Amino acid sequence: MIYTITLNPAIDRLLFINGELEKRKTNRVIKTAFDCGGKGLHVSGVLSKFGIKNEALGIAGSNNLDQLYAILEEKHINHDFLVEAGTSTRECFVVLSDDTNGSTMIPEAGFSVSQTNKTNLLKQIAKKVKKEDMVVIAGSPPPHYTLSDFKELLETVKNTGAFLACDSSGDYLKLAVQLGVDFIKPNEEEVVAILAEKTESLEENIRTLALKIPYLVVSLGGKGSICAHNGKLYQAIPPTVKERNDTGAGDVFVGAFIAGLAMNMPIMETLKVATGCSASKVMQLDSSSFDLEAAGQLKNQVSIIQLEER
Repeated sequence: MIYTITLNPAIDRLLFINGELEKRKTNRVIKTAFDCGGKGLHVSGVLSKFGIKNEALGIAGSNNLDQLYAILEEKHINHDFLVEAGTSTRECFVVLSDDTNGSTMIPEAGFSVSQTNKTNLLKQIAKKVKKEDMVVIAGSPPPHYTLSDFKELLETVKNTGAFLACDSSGDYLKLAVQLGVDFIKPNEEEVVAILAEKTESLEENIRTLALKIPYLVVSLGGKGSICAHNGKLYQAIPPTVKERNDTGAGDVFVGAFIAGLAMNMPIMETLKVATGCSASKVMQLDSSSFDLEAAGQLKNQVSIIQLEER
């Protein structure tokens, strides 16, 4: 079983407009749609699309619970969320246009989680997760979810012996590295921020960080990624595609990468699959969708270069 943990889930409200979003202009919405938000939920959606058994955990607000659950059902995401009474799951407004590339995202902060639910989540994990499972903690924590809280969460998962992936940022990512998780996906700047001793060479910095992390993928944006595993570095160069909405592309990559590991794919094949799925995602208008058939075709256009140590 793979469990995803989304500490700060969201309901994405997709607002479609004509032309560019402009200041001092009435940017009229021509269509509205909804999607699930939060990195962990996006990862669950990818795993479900691959037919891999998974369950989404986290904490949702009671006021709009039905709306969130309806979206998750549509995405075929199994879940066992704890519920925070008297509050709402945050909304994230995503402004999109058929005429332009990319999107504009305006997320709410989310609600503060009660100590009761922080504790209940730890108990839930300790009860559900077994050594043979995988756990993906993805996304930023909600307001007032402290580093101490996050440390307790990571340690609770690690105590189960399960594979632990953490896709977070800032001090939360640094903490994940200190505690020795199994997978992270930082960008170039985050690699430098994590290391106490660093060089001017990105490859050398990646090799240093990879000594602590069994599966390390460093995002290079549109240039692809570098994956470090078993002392080797692989650069994945993605195909060129027409970008419509890049929101969630990194989450789709993580989900597909974890799917590859769960299916015992070789590391280079896993990297190709994840890159192909991410490329398919940016061609979609919503926040989480990708096309498996298109991703398979794009996978064959991904170049993998093994980087030799200098």
